[in-house]
Amino acid sequence: MTDDPLHTPLCETLGCDLPIVLAGMGGVARWELAAAVAEAGGFATLGMVREDPALIASEINALRAATNRPFAVNLIPAATDPALLDAQIQCCLDLEVRAFSFFWDIMPDVIARVKQAGCLVLHQVGTVEAASMAEQAGADVLIAQGVEAGGHVHGRSAGFELAESIRDTSSLPVAIAGGISTGEDLAAAIRAGLDGVQCGTAFLATEESFAHDYHKIRVTTATGTDTVLTDAFVLNWPKGAAVRVIGNSVTEALQGRHFGHDPATLPRETIAWDGNEPRLRFSTDSPLRTTSGDLEAMALFAGQGAGRINEIVPAGSRLRAMATTARQILTQESQRPG
Repeated sequence: MTDDPLHTPLCETLGCDLPIVLAGMGGVARWELAAAVAEAGGFATLGMVREDPALIASEINALRAATNRPFAVNLIPAATDPALLDAQIQCCLDLEVRAFSFFWDIMPDVIARVKQAGCLVLHQVGTVEAASMAEQAGADVLIAQGVEAGGHVHGRSAGFELAESIRDTSSLPVAIAGGISTGEDLAAAIRAGLDGVQCGTAFLATEESFAHDYHKIRVTTATGTDTVLTDAFVLNWPKGAAVRVIGNSVTEALQGRHFGHDPATLPRETIAWDGNEPRLRFSTDSPLRTTSGDLEAMALFAGQGAGRINEIVPAGSRLRAMATTARQILTQESQRPG
């Protein structure tokens, strides 16, 4: 037993010291960022959506060389060709990955496959119904994603409203995601009876993240009201998949028509390059360290918590500061009379 208010069932389940999960940001959450979060006591996630198994293996090996702390690999079955998904999962199982993080559609067969191999499953959800489906399929941890979140957003409920509803109906550890960027946010989550938080934007704007510096700077200069929820950045994902991004020339050109965009009819216009790979206008690709071209017109993912992220810092420093602030708040509250 411990009197630490930050030692929650999430920590027990995942084997981490602090109830802070790194979001599996595709392209951005690579081994350097994952290692920094893990070494600081959080739970790390490698964002490997649609990545080649060879890259996944390289990232896993690099992460293990940097830390012996636990981690998960994030995959998105609904946004991945079935043959590639099969190869991705097999690669992870061959390397004895012990935890997976999934998002978007609930796919019981995928969950069953990794559970049969003895793996933990974290599943991010956007509705109470999806949470129930994920739990029934075998998930071990539920990540309740609010509409405030950056990147792909599945539901339309506010984060705390959703997370508390899931908490009331589930027996699993529940973490909240969406707009979580400070120690005050973490304290609020624990106070609400939740088991932890998942952070993406807060860790995108760190030294170790694989995001392009342009993207990091845009996050640190944005306010929460600078973000836009739209399905215009939908190439590579299912029709109707909404994302929250920092407003740019692409969203301005929509003239308020943020929804109703069909990937089958959107133009295929190359606006940037990542090595030899073209990056298209309206694609879900965000600018990475290796990207060159019209970065401003790409998907600049960010949640509404961006307004409280004002500088690029080491990921471990940001995580430890969150934990210190939250612990102080919760300890002081517990010592108040009455």
